[in-house]
Amino acid sequence: MLWAPLLATLLLVLAGAFPARAAASDAVSACALRGTTGWTDEGHDTDYSVFRRPTGTVRVGMIFVDFPDAPATEAPADDAAQITPGADWLWNASYGKVWLAISQHRQWVRMPHASTDYGFARGLTHEAHEAYIKDAVAAADPYVDFSRYDMLYVVPTRNASAISFTPTYIHDPATVGVRADGTLLKWAVTFGQDMWHWGPKLVAHETGHTFGLPDLYAFTGADAHRFVAGWDVMGLIGGPGSQYFAWQSWKLGWTADGQVVCRASAGSDTVYLTAVEYGSGTKMAVVRTGPTTAYVVESRRAVQADGGVCSTGALVYKIDTSVQTGQGPVQVVDAKPYATPAAGCRPLDDAPFWAGESFTDAAAGVRVEVLAADGYGETVRVTKW
Repeated sequence: MLWAPLLATLLLVLAGAFPARAAASDAVSACALRGTTGWTDEGHDTDYSVFRRPTGTVRVGMIFVDFPDAPATEAPADDAAQITPGADWLWNASYGKVWLAISQHRQWVRMPHASTDYGFARGLTHEAHEAYIKDAVAAADPYVDFSRYDMLYVVPTRNASAISFTPTYIHDPATVGVRADGTLLKWAVTFGQDMWHWGPKLVAHETGHTFGLPDLYAFTGADAHRFVAGWDVMGLIGGPGSQYFAWQSWKLGWTADGQVVCRASAGSDTVYLTAVEYGSGTKMAVVRTGPTTAYVVESRRAVQADGGVCSTGALVYKIDTSVQTGQGPVQVVDAKPYATPAAGCRPLDDAPFWAGESFTDAAAGVRVEVLAADGYGETVRVTKW
């Protein structure tokens, strides 16, 4: 009978088009990709002999500096108020896993050199940055016991326009580093004039580097925010949806293994994801595509400054732990590049996927479908073949 071989052929075709569902999702460890850059990347093997563990209370000493060519005319408290709310922001973003206990030493200490002598205009080398911190520590040492702190924040007077930007310092284990009161100061953030633009979220961005997180904006090219737009504070700090990606929260230990669904082998998983802005529930589904690559899907509820909620949906992005900081280790999939935002909401590039929409990367053998949505998250199906 001719229909028998035709039916068998049809079944084989369908089997290839719709892979069989695995009995269960894979072990979460199968999706915890290792980093290969040797520095800050999206790998789960952060070297905590170099970086600060992102849990518990971090004791931060905050000192205030001015300069012979830029004496302070404002109160230290005025400058501190611009950034200290970042501790609360980080507490919320980490689901209560990290608290920055900031001790402010509210007096100006005079740096020994002019603000223009410290090299910020030339981009600032690690050595020049360390020299700046050493001068600040030496100036404050008569008044500050540095042995009390895990981390240092150095805040310059607003009058020091030459201290233009905010870099993070991480001690190089091969060097002597900065020492005071019998303590090696391994981590510091030296704030610059950009703190008056970025505000408290700058604390989360720069302190994130001390935890081992890379920059997600582009170091080169005309569009610095082409990789993740405004979806992560390690990218566009002031983005309307800036939070930490669920992947980064997992990497940092803020999201537990039990809140992650891993698909590393062929099969499919249907999962309800609660938005990353909420602490409970399943936070993400990961589809591993290679030794250093994966797709991640998470739910977002991007809250605007005016309290309005927009750009909600399932965010899909690609992780590559072999890509260096500033080169695009995370890249968001652009679902609706020309989407019109809801009334009262600013547009976000790389808008998320809504119920009924899907994404397929045939070359990687990955499909993401958004099956349903409510006020707290999305139900998605992830498939690998």
